[in-house]
Amino acid sequence: MYGTTVAGGGVNLGSVFKLTPAGVVTVLHSFDGGDGANPEAGLVQASDGKLYGTTVFGGRHGEGSIFSIATDGTLTTLYSFPSFDHVDGANPFGLMQHTDGKFYGTTSEGGTSINCDSFDSIGCGTVFSLDLGLGPFVTFVVPSGKVGSVIQILGTDLTGATVVSFNGVPASSFKVVRGTLIKATLPAGATTGPVTVTTSNGTLTSNVNFTVLP
Repeated sequence: MYGTTVAGGGVNLGSVFKLTPAGVVTVLHSFDGGDGANPEAGLVQASDGKLYGTTVFGGRHGEGSIFSIATDGTLTTLYSFPSFDHVDGANPFGLMQHTDGKFYGTTSEGGTSINCDSFDSIGCGTVFSLDLGLGPFVTFVVPSGKVGSVIQILGTDLTGATVVSFNGVPASSFKVVRGTLIKATLPAGATTGPVTVTTSNGTLTSNVNFTVLP
């Protein structure tokens, strides 16, 4: 398991840690201000396997940052929110990855509007997206099920899907409910592994494995 602390670490500006099921904690990274400070939100594991998060303060301009960190502790600052105009926002809190591959998040301050109940004048916050070139994928409402159950698969531009497979075994049947949702019946012979959906734009693969229950 992986998480963040808002303070503590080497210089008391927060850290990223891992925790084993036995309760052993290892600090993977301590923020020093230049690479961010005070990561109040948790982490999200993206489709590339890396962990992503935000810091409320710190970064190049002091207004927060977006970072990635590998499970070996290698941290990369992806974006530092600017202090000079705050149009992009300031003080971000958390990320999510959409099935289009992009990241989305919010900032508590910044933006172009100042008509808010605030003691400062740097804006009321923003909603932002970050495109790192990660491709679209599919995921599930529930990531496990028994043979014969109906599995809800989420994605982007799923209209016109021609094949749905569970670890290489085609679904018994499936229905495209809308462009973002497919309902597929888990076939006999399916085993735990990735789910793929073939569309006219190519094949989408799930960001995590689907678990077939006994």
